Amino acid sequence: MAKGFYISKNMGLAGLLMGAVAGVVIIALAAVYDKEKTKNQNKPVDGVTTVSPTTSSTLSTPKNPWEYYRLPDSLSPVSYNITLWPRLVVNASTGLYIFTGQSDVVFRCEKETDLILIHCNKLNLTLLSGHRVRLTGLDGATAPNVISSWLQVKTEYLVIQLKGKLAAGKSYRLSTDFQGELADDLKGFYRSEYTEDGVKKVVATSQMQATFARKAFPCFDEPAMKAVFHVTLIHQRGTVALSNGRDVETVNTTIDGAEVTKTRFEPTKRMSTYLLAFIVSDFAHITGSIENNNVLVRIWARRKAIAEGHGYYALNVTGPMLQFYEGYYNASYPLSKSDQIALPDFSAGAMENWGLITYRETALLFNPASSSNGDKEWIATVISHELAHMWFGNLVTMKWWNDLWLNEGFASYVSYLGADSAEPTWNVTDLIVLKEVHGAMSVDALASSHPLSAKEEDIVRPAQISELFDTITYSKGAAVLRMLSDFLTEPVFARGLSTYLNTFQYSNTVYQDLWKHLQMAADSTPGLELPASVDDIMNRWILQMGFPVVTIDTATGSINQRHFLLDPDSVVDRPSPFNYEWIVPMKWIKNGNDQTPYWLQTETATHLPMKTSGSDWVLANTKVSGFFRVNYDSGNWDRLLTLLSTDHEAIPVINRAQIVDDAFNLARARTVNTTLALRTTLFLQREREYMPWQTANKNLGYFFLMFDRSDVYGPMQAYLNKQVTPLFNHFKTITADWTKIPEKHTDQYNQVNAISIACSTGVAGCEELTTGWFKDWMNTPENNMIHPNLRQTVYCSAIAAGGMEEWDFAWRMYKEASIASEADKLMYALACTRVPWLLNRYLNYCLDPEKIRKQDATFTIVYIAGNVVGQSLAWDFVRTNWDHLFNDYGGGSLSFARLIEGITRRFSSEFELKQLQQFIEENAEQGFGSATLAVDQALERTKANMKWVAENKKDILTWFTVNSA
Repeated sequence: MAKGFYISKNMGLAGLLMGAVAGVVIIALAAVYDKEKTKNQNKPVDGVTTVSPTTSSTLSTPKNPWEYYRLPDSLSPVSYNITLWPRLVVNASTGLYIFTGQSDVVFRCEKETDLILIHCNKLNLTLLSGHRVRLTGLDGATAPNVISSWLQVKTEYLVIQLKGKLAAGKSYRLSTDFQGELADDLKGFYRSEYTEDGVKKVVATSQMQATFARKAFPCFDEPAMKAVFHVTLIHQRGTVALSNGRDVETVNTTIDGAEVTKTRFEPTKRMSTYLLAFIVSDFAHITGSIENNNVLVRIWARRKAIAEGHGYYALNVTGPMLQFYEGYYNASYPLSKSDQIALPDFSAGAMENWGLITYRETALLFNPASSSNGDKEWIATVISHELAHMWFGNLVTMKWWNDLWLNEGFASYVSYLGADSAEPTWNVTDLIVLKEVHGAMSVDALASSHPLSAKEEDIVRPAQISELFDTITYSKGAAVLRMLSDFLTEPVFARGLSTYLNTFQYSNTVYQDLWKHLQMAADSTPGLELPASVDDIMNRWILQMGFPVVTIDTATGSINQRHFLLDPDSVVDRPSPFNYEWIVPMKWIKNGNDQTPYWLQTETATHLPMKTSGSDWVLANTKVSGFFRVNYDSGNWDRLLTLLSTDHEAIPVINRAQIVDDAFNLARARTVNTTLALRTTLFLQREREYMPWQTANKNLGYFFLMFDRSDVYGPMQAYLNKQVTPLFNHFKTITADWTKIPEKHTDQYNQVNAISIACSTGVAGCEELTTGWFKDWMNTPENNMIHPNLRQTVYCSAIAAGGMEEWDFAWRMYKEASIASEADKLMYALACTRVPWLLNRYLNYCLDPEKIRKQDATFTIVYIAGNVVGQSLAWDFVRTNWDHLFNDYGGGSLSFARLIEGITRRFSSEFELKQLQQFIEENAEQGFGSATLAVDQALERTKANMKWVAENKKDILTWFTVNSA
């Protein structure tokens, strides 16, 4: 599954000043228990009068097998035969959209048992009372009679007790008939709606990861329970049905008086339930193929989007990316087709269903007339991420969710390689430092972080699974695998992957299996020397949370490491099997020249080549290939800062960004003086590259969060005005007074930085520029001449400078937008207004799915909270409406973790801390679902912010006052 919702990468600081928080957010769909639907309670499940067992479902220590969340190992599925019939009109008797279905699952008995447990979500599925649960013996086996059966709500099982025992080694078939609601909850088999040419249309679609297949049909819903799936979809005539395999038979027929089409699909490969997909829609498609491989490639979307050509970019990059991965993995694409479909309502960014990948529209559809450079990159990297999963994750799958990081971290890392193969001029492999490495460090520096890999027995409940879909899993996973690939070298890494995939195809693994194959590749490579085994090195990075700060003393040549914590006074109560020491691979340069790579294996070591004299300087962790921060003695810091001020291009651009990010985070951790961190921004007056500016932008954004309500704000804004003015004038010149767009990929991003920061800090002429463009658009709504790259920052700036007229116009354009990426830009910018009542109205719109789609509601609230005017409004709104948001908008979605982080990130006072603690106490009984860890992190961040502000405010005010003159 891809990281979720994209908003331009270039809006960070401006958004903090004028509107919402920008950036890529991590979302993924995960399990949560909805409010029980009383219509499904206590219904017979098989036509036999049964009574649910009286065993309490709240026992702390389970006594019966159906009280455990994990399936026993007595049965294993072989194949399913599933028929589903979604109704795309409201059922007259229930007032609901429904689907009916029938499922046969063939399973093998591994251990003699008189009990069948199979996942079934009672809150969504009703087993039809007119049909018994039918058990049949196969190949001469005799099926015992059913004594009783019931649905166990808490653990989501259909429990079947048998009169006799199933025989080990024998196979059986379990048949069920059922009905479910085709709800709009974005989980399982669900409903998406949209309007095209004034006509409301309904799509039946699916999202099974992580534990939602059980909402669509009874199944053994664990990743290791792989099987072959035979799927048939019944659908109204004129619609098209899609599933994982190619359709092999489509016939028109009549069932119960309804004229329908019945589409049967080829059997799937052996795979996990969470990779299934079923879709019925009125969509259209465009077609291509992989050269020399006879693989059908199709892009599906709303008919209007396809007719207007919005699928062609995705089609054009899919073939090259699949070919890249075939070469990279040294394994052919394992399926006969690759369908990719853009959905109007989809909670995640995308989902790697095998053969039928589902996307948000913003992650698949590209319109050159309204999509930005950032939109294009987002589409390329998300497609690359999902295609990477076709082998790593789908062909070979983790045994259990505790190793989710291996699936998602790997796909996140190689997505940059795949995107680079399709767009080699973008140099996206460098941008992984901004998008993954720095983001992961900001979370992993907390005492409330967690290791990449958990113990299997610690991840059992759906809510625990959902918590794993976070920044650590995706971004830290990508960062440490990138580090591993770097010290092994990419060819060795790829060779180990190839043998791993070929050895375990169609089966399940644990992370140690990958280490073994990478070690084999390393051992067979002449000249490759490691200080320890791959297992010994990497287990330190995945089995303990956090990362080190490496301190180099160039006066003595000594080097040491310690666990880096954003708040050094925080209590780390999570034990570490390695006492928070790492085997650290480090590349470094001295006076601009590459040096022999160094491995730090102990807490402290002496490395005399790092000793310097005179004007010599040392810079460690070149290209930020390692997942750690670097500190230096004061003399080396001074020499690096002098070099930045006199000849900044002598330091590689990635490391200019690294110096800024390390210094600011070391200052927040009270390891270096805050004024040292601020000094790293002085060179920005001469800097024109994107990565250093974006890093400084992000880190100064924290200062604005802490001080935009204090007397520090004025001098701080004046200083940034002084620093950004040369950048603003530079882009004004090279774009011929804003009449064209820079050619270089990252220059296009930095042009947005120049305008957004300049407007937010009052650079002369900037606000007039953006409000003028926006007024021109208001005067001719049908002719938006603002370049797509600049729209988001222009919209935000103009709405912040304007009032009700500008806001209402933007709202109308948002509601009329037929392009999802354009709607997202407007949705973001609407949060930039400084008018409180408009922000309050916008917040209330979030409770109305007709105004703000459910998939977007939590993000809209976060954007409003990023606005200094909207912060308290959003906080009060969330507290007031928490029950409704949690229960009706899906507290199991990882967007709720982002919601908690977003509405509390400005907290830095005793009053705010007490409010947060009260909020936690008031909702403790219900809990926080997938936001549970985020709540702990919010408390930790708030306390750290309070301490940091109290200790640094005076010095920061003085520094900005002096340096803004």
